Amino acid sequence: MLSRRKMLGTSASIGAITAAAAAATVSKVAMAALPEPVIQTKPDTMPPLVPNTGRPYNPVVTLNGWTLPWRMNNGVKEFHLVAEPVVREMSPGFKAHLWGYNGQSPGPTIEVVEGDRVRIFVTNKLGELTSIHWHGQRLPNGMDGVTGLNQPGIPPGKTYVYEFVARRPGTFMYHPHADEMVQMAMGMMGFWITHPKQKHPLIDEVDRDFCFLLNAYDIEPGSATPKIMTMLDFNLWSWNSRIFPGIDPLVVRHMDRVRIRVGNLTMTNHPIHLHGHEFLITGTDGGPTPKSTRQYEVTADIAVGQMRQMDFLADEEGDWAFHCHKSHHTMNAMGHDVPTMIGVDHSGVARQITKLIPDYMVMGERGMKDMTEMEMPLPDNTAAMMTGTGPFGAVGMGGMFSVVKVRKDQKRGDYKDPGWYQHPPGTVAYEFTGALPAPARFKADASAGTGSMPAMAKPAKDVEVRVRKPAGGHSGH
Repeated sequence: MLSRRKMLGTSASIGAITAAAAAATVSKVAMAALPEPVIQTKPDTMPPLVPNTGRPYNPVVTLNGWTLPWRMNNGVKEFHLVAEPVVREMSPGFKAHLWGYNGQSPGPTIEVVEGDRVRIFVTNKLGELTSIHWHGQRLPNGMDGVTGLNQPGIPPGKTYVYEFVARRPGTFMYHPHADEMVQMAMGMMGFWITHPKQKHPLIDEVDRDFCFLLNAYDIEPGSATPKIMTMLDFNLWSWNSRIFPGIDPLVVRHMDRVRIRVGNLTMTNHPIHLHGHEFLITGTDGGPTPKSTRQYEVTADIAVGQMRQMDFLADEEGDWAFHCHKSHHTMNAMGHDVPTMIGVDHSGVARQITKLIPDYMVMGERGMKDMTEMEMPLPDNTAAMMTGTGPFGAVGMGGMFSVVKVRKDQKRGDYKDPGWYQHPPGTVAYEFTGALPAPARFKADASAGTGSMPAMAKPAKDVEVRVRKPAGGHSGH
């Protein structure tokens, strides 16, 4: 539910804040002139915010997020961001203590129109200095938000003002450039959309426009606060600080033209893959791509600090998986030191151990999918590694995973979950119950395929190769 919190202050006029202020502090006298900060604490995907002032545009839908309202003040769009500690529900039953903006991590999406003059008030309710960098924007150097280089840091309890013109259309991000490793590791980031002011030759009109950020956390099972010193070995890979099954589906109408904008503020790249459709990369954080460079893809690799805008025609009905294609990024609460036990027979030792530890449970001897069927108790406030139930049983996914739901009977502008897809008869994979023929073994000349040159030396006997998990974590990903 949206709520409004009034900031402290006394009467004054907006004239106390000059339009030329280069991220200057706002005095207590001017606080009454601030626009009210709008706070959102629910983790649901909010409906698009249709503009009721300023120039019209087709609004975006932020996955498990929302768009920040604004006020018009003498032709200037004014927003109010509050940097503060937040509690983010990452999936049902699992909450994290993060830092964010206006009650959530990531913060609300900011939507403007090309040519708008924008004024953003930023109030710091953290215990340390902060700032905001407007990632990818063309703006005056003193508004770029790098603490110590372009501005002094915003002290705790103070409000600074950023003001500039949204000069070019596109998809951008915002995040601190102050104690960046800590503040971004704690979830401080958000999306910025600048819509074109008129029909653009490189920006097609779409029916549905989604956006979300890729972010990652290292939160030990049973705890709630990220380990901020982690460099690479994160255990929670998330979209907008949500993990599957907590990520909402992307609901579209059959034959809708759909745009998905994805920004990456994690510490590694992510190959984002869509099932059942092909898409075009129509934009980056540098702007729309020339049409001559576009080619159809089903996977887009998004590097650190990049944004990719994907357009496609939703012409295939169904529930289509949409996920990062790094397999360990579709799991939750991973343990990096867990040994591989595939093929190991635990039966004898398990009987001995359960005499001492009644709740002992064998894991992983047939693969980790078994964990979706276990009822092993977890520490409080912990997300299961693989979870989520679909129409045919356990989905066996976590992390960066969602579903694009395409329906013919979905009404225009309706984003409500339509439930599971009803497959037409004969279109679902099924079990074969007939007799299986004996396999035909391939036979070849023993002298064939001996390699391009003889080996210098051969081992005295055949060696069985044993695969061992390398030490050192995921330093190469």
